[in-house]
Amino acid sequence: MSSDAAGGQRSSNCTRGDAAAAAMPTSSPFVGDSSGGAGSPIRVDRMVREHGRRYDIFASDAMDTDGAEAAAASAGAFAVDGVQSPGRASPANMEDAGGAAAGHAARPPLAGSRSGFRSLGLRGMKQRLLVVANRLPVSANRRGEDQWSLEISAGGLVSALLGVKDVDAKWIGWAGVNVPDEVGQRALTKALAEKRCIPVFLDEEIVHQYYNGYCNNILWPLFHYLGLPQEDRLATTRNFESQFDAYKRANQMFADVVYQHYQEGDVIWCHDYHLMFLPKCLKDHDINMKVGWFLHTPFPSSEIYRTLPSRLELLRSVLCADLVGFHTYDYARHFVSACTRILGLEGTPEGVEDQGRLTRVAAFPIGIDSDRFKRALELPAVKRHISELTQRFAGRKVMLGVDRLDMIKGIPQKILAFEKFLEENPDWNDKVVLLQIAVPTRTDVPEYQKLTSQVHEIVGRINGRFGTLTAVPIHHLDRSLDFHALCALYAVTDVALVTSLRDGMNLVSYEYVACQGSKKGVLILSEFAGAAQSLGAGAILVNPWNITEVADSIRHALMMPSDEREKRHRHNYAHVTTHTAQDWAETFVFELNHTVAEALRRTRQVPPGLPSQTAIQQYLRSKNRLLILGFNSTLTEPVESSGRRGGDQIKEMELKLHPDLKGPLRALCEDERTTVIVLSGSDRSVLDENFGEFKMWLAAEHGMFLRPTYGEWMTTMPEHLNMDWVDSVKHVFEYFTERTPRSHFEHRETSFVWNYKYADVEFGRLQARDMLQHLWTGPISNAAVDVVQGSRSVEVRSVGVTKGAAIDRILGEIVHSKNMVTPIDCVLCIGHFLGKDEDIYVFFDPEYPSESKTKPEGGSASLDRRPNGRAPSNGRSNSRNPQSRTQKAQQAASERSSSSSHSSASSNHDWREGSSVLDLKGENYFSCAVGRKRSNARYLLSSSEEVVSFLKVLATATAGFQSSRADYMFLDRQ
Repeated sequence: MSSDAAGGQRSSNCTRGDAAAAAMPTSSPFVGDSSGGAGSPIRVDRMVREHGRRYDIFASDAMDTDGAEAAAASAGAFAVDGVQSPGRASPANMEDAGGAAAGHAARPPLAGSRSGFRSLGLRGMKQRLLVVANRLPVSANRRGEDQWSLEISAGGLVSALLGVKDVDAKWIGWAGVNVPDEVGQRALTKALAEKRCIPVFLDEEIVHQYYNGYCNNILWPLFHYLGLPQEDRLATTRNFESQFDAYKRANQMFADVVYQHYQEGDVIWCHDYHLMFLPKCLKDHDINMKVGWFLHTPFPSSEIYRTLPSRLELLRSVLCADLVGFHTYDYARHFVSACTRILGLEGTPEGVEDQGRLTRVAAFPIGIDSDRFKRALELPAVKRHISELTQRFAGRKVMLGVDRLDMIKGIPQKILAFEKFLEENPDWNDKVVLLQIAVPTRTDVPEYQKLTSQVHEIVGRINGRFGTLTAVPIHHLDRSLDFHALCALYAVTDVALVTSLRDGMNLVSYEYVACQGSKKGVLILSEFAGAAQSLGAGAILVNPWNITEVADSIRHALMMPSDEREKRHRHNYAHVTTHTAQDWAETFVFELNHTVAEALRRTRQVPPGLPSQTAIQQYLRSKNRLLILGFNSTLTEPVESSGRRGGDQIKEMELKLHPDLKGPLRALCEDERTTVIVLSGSDRSVLDENFGEFKMWLAAEHGMFLRPTYGEWMTTMPEHLNMDWVDSVKHVFEYFTERTPRSHFEHRETSFVWNYKYADVEFGRLQARDMLQHLWTGPISNAAVDVVQGSRSVEVRSVGVTKGAAIDRILGEIVHSKNMVTPIDCVLCIGHFLGKDEDIYVFFDPEYPSESKTKPEGGSASLDRRPNGRAPSNGRSNSRNPQSRTQKAQQAASERSSSSSHSSASSNHDWREGSSVLDLKGENYFSCAVGRKRSNARYLLSSSEEVVSFLKVLATATAGFQSSRADYMFLDRQ
């Protein structure tokens, strides 16, 4: 290779530059003649070199879609595959796929060019689309204090979005230049406005820390499985932290520009790993913004991603988007897995769910504008290039590689495989040539310098073994002909060799197939390139690390029968030519609109937030109040897990009352007009430990055990409860606990609970599914039990063991114990209850029909299984007249006076006393789910922290009300 081929060190801000390649002998991996003499620098040589300096691509500097044409955006480097290497500040390489970039979504193609928009009622109008990316699709050069020259990219994403006629697209991004003065900023903004571009001005320090630092030194290597930089000094750790701070500041600067130009109804499409924090910034500003985010690189497996120190913040920020898109299903699956394993969220076939909010995750494989390549092949200039190339390589097979000189591209592996092929097949020495376009990038980085030296060494060794040829530098090619020459090179190639070690997509393969309409060449494609999922059926897939396999594949491709070549090519050609750039852009925007519409529909089904002031006012006006509180995830102290897998198991298993609640609970319990009940599925000892000091009622194990204020525990279980299933279920739970690391189970009087919250999420779900199969086909097949599935738990409990089934019995015991005469005219019921236990909300709700309360869900909670054999009364008043309620309560109190004292809840008083003392109206009943957006409750509190805040305000208001009431009574007595 000549020194030109290696490429010199260039400024990262250079937007055009010279690049070089080398001419090698027939057996060499680089362009050359088989004669052994120096070849003349004809157009093919200049074409190969010029390939790297022609095409700018739109915006985000490392979008790994890797189209050959796109690579021209490299800073002084010779573009190959369109994936921008970290550190290259190219003017516009949004899609890295060259002018052909863009493709289709994984969803079915639209029925028409814009049918998706018409279905949303947008026909006849244009929806505004704000495309936000790290780079604008322009090259900007300053010509004076207030003068700028702009060169627009010919990139495929630009063409794709401009081709969507129902969308009015504008681009927001960094222009690639530092403009510190206001005069220059105003002039550049005005010039860019004519190109429908909006600049974000980043200073040099931000660019260094955010772009060169965090984006290219941390995220890009991690997403390509190269790992994080090694830390050898504490200063390195501080540097990482400062880079992440700069990353967040830069994302906020992008968001600020979006705010200035956003109009209601706009679609905001964020691109790539540079802007992972942007969706959160946008949603924090306006929750109703339509935000989509698309990643143009691979997303690594959760085991790789979890090493990132800022893993939590970035995942949660991306999840603020309505739609998250990736090139392939694998990348989407990795993202969902990271969310479930690291954040502990629920992964669904549609995406990731967090407390009822769904972030849709989907694969949108990018493609190319194949028509552009097909049209080019009919041009006279391209036909001339094809004729020249055909004459030059007459009698030989042509193999082609187009790559950036980057660690992820597998160039050394490719050349070694070619060497092995020549070694094992000497008869091919003068019958094949490999043309390798290798674009030097980041020449100032030691790792890249080492890679360049490695490639040179391998090339030199091959030259020494299989022939010697003086390197021929590639000269400049006229700009108007470079794309034509590229298409010609694709057209004459017999075998294209793509050996990426890791690639987001790599559109070189697409471009090659698009130009192979007549020759029908063979594509050898790395299984680690995203394109393998789309073109794998027609290509020869290889593991680039297996040199022997790649060498064998080269031989197979060169000797492939024509009928097999035809069949393989037909498959790939059909795929490449039927997925247009407009399809990709239209479908993503359509899916984003559809996702937002679906989210709005789901939101209407979510209970509204608790109207705290109204609830407190009604509470204070009432004469006899009932406050029912859950415990776990309602009154418990939150445990910070810092994103550790499964959280802190020891701390989380030890349920503790939130320390800020002790004062408010004590004040509420001391109110003579209020009866407080803590109703939980926890064991009696847990409730004793946390609430023993309070003047309240405790109900453990879903209400099956009851402890009066400062009294002893009693059972409220129905008589004749069948527990024959206990031993067999216990054996099943023990079996799965032993075989599921970090799982555990609890045995209670009336239930078993197996919890796998701290186990590996995916393995835990598989085990839970197997457990259910074992249970249903064996121990509980004919047993009177209910199976309740939580998000990370399986519970088996006796039929009728629900909070709703128990509350009437509990309420009856309270009425009997307190000789309650005044009807209960206000109920607050707050808890994080499982769906099976939400019948408690229905029990009290005066607006539910009576039959809804007497017929529990599925008929499994048999509420008539009571000692006295009577069915419970429902929570509604038989008469809306409060007077009749009071009379009933007084009659019940009179009957109690003649009853004997009792020590358990199975005494002889009438259980219907509980519901008989209720006198609820709709405005005085507040059921509130905590953190469960899909609920039968009337209202919603998002977390236990909101519960704490509400109870604090309620306790303060109650204390103030009691004080003023006491003062009034004192004055009245006087």
